[in-house]
Amino acid sequence: MAEIMTADKGKGKSKAHPRSTKVDLTPMVDLGFLLITFFIFTAVLTEPKAMKLALPADPGKDTPPPHAGETATLQLVLGPNSVGYYNGDDSTHMQFTDYSSNGIRKVIMEKRALVKHVLGNEKETIVIIKPSVESSYKQVVSILDEMLITNVTRYVLTDATIYNERLLATVE
Repeated sequence: MAEIMTADKGKGKSKAHPRSTKVDLTPMVDLGFLLITFFIFTAVLTEPKAMKLALPADPGKDTPPPHAGETATLQLVLGPNSVGYYNGDDSTHMQFTDYSSNGIRKVIMEKRALVKHVLGNEKETIVIIKPSVESSYKQVVSILDEMLITNVTRYVLTDATIYNERLLATVE
């Protein structure tokens, strides 16, 4: 508890002088540190959130490297406002769509259906994601979310070529 200490001169008659009072705040400081310590130990720290990536297994020494066919490959070039896409290596026929569910998600689902029809397994679909210099981090995360939503397990994140950037600049 706080204690009030008064200074008493002690000699002679006491006159009606104002006495100095000092409040001992040591217990209050102790209580403050106890409360701070309690709240620090009981606070729940935020857990880091990480996106789950599907990584390929390491091939053995005798296993040849996988061959990505033209039919199974879809390439996405991310721009600031739209996504350019083309099948295989044929970038001369690049088409454009937006980041919405009726845009890029529909394109990915159509590609998966085509791969299932031609190759018999939709899991053979390979998506190559190429963010341009002008695309933002949010757009890259949006496309990675689309990979999870559309259940595409084979995708690659790589840099866009100068040719891809020029094609994208004609539309933007």
